[in-house]
Amino acid sequence: MTALERHPAAPFVGLPPFSPETDPLEIIGWALATHPDLVMPSAFNLNGVVLIDLAVRAGYAGEVVFVDTGYHFPETLATRDRLAARYPELQFVTLNAGAYPEDGQTPDNLYACDPDACCAVRKVAPLQQYLRGKAPSALLNARSRDQASTRAEIAFVEDGNARRKINPLAHWTRQMLEAYAAEHDLPVNPLYFDGFLSVGCWTCTRAVRAGEDARAGRWAGKGKTECGLWDGAGQL
Repeated sequence: MTALERHPAAPFVGLPPFSPETDPLEIIGWALATHPDLVMPSAFNLNGVVLIDLAVRAGYAGEVVFVDTGYHFPETLATRDRLAARYPELQFVTLNAGAYPEDGQTPDNLYACDPDACCAVRKVAPLQQYLRGKAPSALLNARSRDQASTRAEIAFVEDGNARRKINPLAHWTRQMLEAYAAEHDLPVNPLYFDGFLSVGCWTCTRAVRAGEDARAGRWAGKGKTECGLWDGAGQL
């Protein structure tokens, strides 16, 4: 039984008249009222850090779920810890905690020869398994339209087979996110200021060049733009 089958009213609740100018706080407030079992996955990029702060301001006190692939930059793990210290009202959950490149989950070179398979095992599968057990009716996530061409049409609310995906920052630009982070002195991953506008595993992330999408440094040259969490057959 899916989460939406357990919450039969959820798919039929009419959406408020959101517009591109709607305050993310309003969207998060609606999400909390409509989906009290809401869960937030995060990789602690700029978008994610801003969303965490906004969610707390809106009254969110649930889980922030992070998947440790074993290949994260130390700066990413340190950002997670800084956020956990700043927002004690949230429950920071790390899946696959303590993973490391030689842990036997995948061949040592899988990220290079088959990055889709590496993402599927190390990132997508742990989160899918966790969500199957928890069965939330909706996910609160930080994707925005200007991150990449693959995200150019995302809506504030997306209905899926298992759960809704709620995207309060869908219409925020990178400039808006940077301004908010600076105004509220948020603990942004320091790699961001070195050009890593979207930070994933160190094996598959480079700094973004002038004029590129924010996610252009992810899996560069590998014909891949998404890890599989939000796109493809295994999407959440």
